[in-house]
Amino acid sequence: MTVTESATPATPTRWTAQWKELKAEVIDTGLCTGCSGCVVTCPHDVIGYEHEEGKYVPFHLETELGPDNCVHGEKGCTTCTRACPRFGAWEPSADMHLFGRIREPDEMAGIWQQLLLTRASDDMVHKMGQDGGFVSAMLIWLREHDYIDAALVSGVEDDDRWKAKPVVVSTREEILATAGSRYTYCANPLALPEAKAAGHERLALVGMGCQTSSPPTMWDRKAGKVAKPFLFNIGLLCSKTFDDAIFAELFEAKYGLAKQDMVKMNIKGAFQIWMKDGSFHEIDLKECHQWTRKGCNHCPDFAAEHADISTGGIGEDNDWTLTIVRTDLGVEVINRMIADGSIIARPAQEDEKAMKLLRMLSIVSRRRWPNDADPAPAVGVPPPKKKAPAPAPAE
Repeated sequence: MTVTESATPATPTRWTAQWKELKAEVIDTGLCTGCSGCVVTCPHDVIGYEHEEGKYVPFHLETELGPDNCVHGEKGCTTCTRACPRFGAWEPSADMHLFGRIREPDEMAGIWQQLLLTRASDDMVHKMGQDGGFVSAMLIWLREHDYIDAALVSGVEDDDRWKAKPVVVSTREEILATAGSRYTYCANPLALPEAKAAGHERLALVGMGCQTSSPPTMWDRKAGKVAKPFLFNIGLLCSKTFDDAIFAELFEAKYGLAKQDMVKMNIKGAFQIWMKDGSFHEIDLKECHQWTRKGCNHCPDFAAEHADISTGGIGEDNDWTLTIVRTDLGVEVINRMIADGSIIARPAQEDEKAMKLLRMLSIVSRRRWPNDADPAPAVGVPPPKKKAPAPAPAE
């Protein structure tokens, strides 16, 4: 280059994708997880959502251009595609916003700074929570230390403690009342309007990776002010969720386990169920596969890779929670909680099973991502090992 020449910076491509492209690329192809990011960000309130079994998919409410197109999109509104954590190059967008770099090919569980095993030090929180009670302890701590006003979490219907619904919690009592895991789906961002109506301006979002990838994707793509209240993101490790029909059609019909008599459930290599009568049952996960929620079939994100802190109960011990600390804010909070005794922590590497499971389940989930979608989630994923041929029968 001579002194008279100058390098011309590349002109950013103008973002024009709207509902029409979102429906064609994400919803119609089955990539949609039902996270509801497009629903809560739509500035014109024209995207509907049914939080019911077999649905969990957004749809267009206006009839002028039919279900496949949007009047506002034709006029230039692009908010829904900017907010979608499955549209276009969503993984690099969220990576760049949170970490300033794209994950390396060998970072199957995403980018992180610390790997810990944690548990709540408060006996009540530990007992009422799932595994180590870490998420409940963290929400209580964030609220008491003025990081947040409230959190969007999964609650339950008044007449059915296993029917999940999005709720807002802002007190210790409300947080503990929603503790524990339910392996059916709940689009927690749908509670955002309720939080705003109550005047809560600083929120934590608790959700699976499909939900916790949405705020940083919104931020990177400048999807308006909707993402502004999300100040802390807690991701839940998740390989899949199930339709509510699994309770009646499998657990009760085959095993006589009535929904109303269940006390707790977990997944540790099998579907574990504790009953009111003190009995404990394990059901092979292979029996549960046919009730897998449709939105989970192509999800590549087991490890909730775009949260401040990701967490889940994998490994040897039900009393500890695997905790992946990802962002600088996550490190700040976790170190303060350890320092003041709110949680107990030890290196996750002490549990070799948890480490192997984290990598294996992250790889298994990434292999679901279709070849014809954006390639980023599949970068570095090793191919499945070929099964050894069966030995020839003896003569």
